[in-house]
Amino acid sequence: MASFVIEGGHKLCGEIHPQGAKNEVLQIICATLLTAEEVIVNNIPDILDVNNLIQLMRDMGVTVAKQGIDSYSFKAENVDLAYLESDEFLKKCSSLRGSVMLIGPMVARFGKAMISKPGGDKIGRRRLDTHFIGIQNLGADFKYNDEREIFEIAADKLHGTYMLLDEASVTGTANIVMAAVLAKGTTTIYNAACEPYLQQLCRMLNRMGAKISGIASNLLTIEGVDELHGTQHTVLPDMIEVGSFIGMAAMTGSEITIKRVSYENLGIIPESFRRLGIKLEQRGDDIYVPAQDSYQIESFIDGSIMTIADAPWPGLTPDLLSVLLVVATQAKGSVLIHQKMFESRLFFVDKLIDMGAQIILCDPHRAVVIGHNHGFKLRGGNMISPDIRAGIALLIAAMSAEGSSRIHNIEQIDRGYQNIEGRLNAIGARITRI
Repeated sequence: MASFVIEGGHKLCGEIHPQGAKNEVLQIICATLLTAEEVIVNNIPDILDVNNLIQLMRDMGVTVAKQGIDSYSFKAENVDLAYLESDEFLKKCSSLRGSVMLIGPMVARFGKAMISKPGGDKIGRRRLDTHFIGIQNLGADFKYNDEREIFEIAADKLHGTYMLLDEASVTGTANIVMAAVLAKGTTTIYNAACEPYLQQLCRMLNRMGAKISGIASNLLTIEGVDELHGTQHTVLPDMIEVGSFIGMAAMTGSEITIKRVSYENLGIIPESFRRLGIKLEQRGDDIYVPAQDSYQIESFIDGSIMTIADAPWPGLTPDLLSVLLVVATQAKGSVLIHQKMFESRLFFVDKLIDMGAQIILCDPHRAVVIGHNHGFKLRGGNMISPDIRAGIALLIAAMSAEGSSRIHNIEQIDRGYQNIEGRLNAIGARITRI
């Protein structure tokens, strides 16, 4: 198990480039199974979850070739359907959350799929009902094999239909869309997720020959086609990493420029940091964060305490709440952080409390943060990263703390952040991997 040793109190200075978006690229790679022709994907981040999915595609018989430093080609011409029933394949799926998005493309193109319960972050219950019910609505038959603890999905031919999703699940919507593009007839998905990553998937599928309308809304209409073709696609910058860098600059009182952020696809993220009193400027497609000695949390118009909560797009992504929470510990004022989607994601705050943060954990979903206003710094600590987003939040806390900190289980951070210590050390951080 690897660890980071962080020497706190060092300011950052310079430019940093966000990686390609993890949550988008997992969908895009799965979508390459929908055609036998070559699909080239650019701006792929070199992170554990993505690399594991690329290797899984190779194991499935997909021809994968590295085209450049962050570009790969995928050609799913000779998929090994027998391998997809093997214990080896199912075991690999169980350790990779993104593998659930193989179901839609596999059922659509090959008429069957098998999958074990996928893994990922331990952040509470993450149900798959939206995925399964949506694909069932298209005509697939789902069976649970108790002996092997796997789901078996089969369909002679998928048929378009109307469906109202019970939740605007991003991966659930992606799975249903990928199944529906090759279904017979028209599919209408209401309460669809409309995150930029989902928009990117739909636009790529349209370039491949799909007929999807309503992109960027929560009402998607998909006219099924007989086949899809090859294309090229470039992944967006990772909005979660952009937000993480804004938080790092604020916590360490640093001046940095975040390059080529695709600002129009950041939604409410910049404004959420401004609500904590953090100054940032849009400069073309870059974000400039000036050095600030202090920042003050806004109140609502009636004077009541600020609440920051996650919500489906265009609301605030839940993946940034951990970062916003840790940034609030050094602000002036108080804020209620309300994590609605995952009931275990705030449990990492006990580690921040050990470092000297003033936080009241009200319940698994809500925490009140009383900011220090930089009156005193957090203390260095010894901690374990429970998930990707808590891991980066703890890293931000350690970078601003007095003394040295150690974060264990950084494989969790590696799952979502590419060479994070190398990129941060290049602009002034002191992080050592051991």
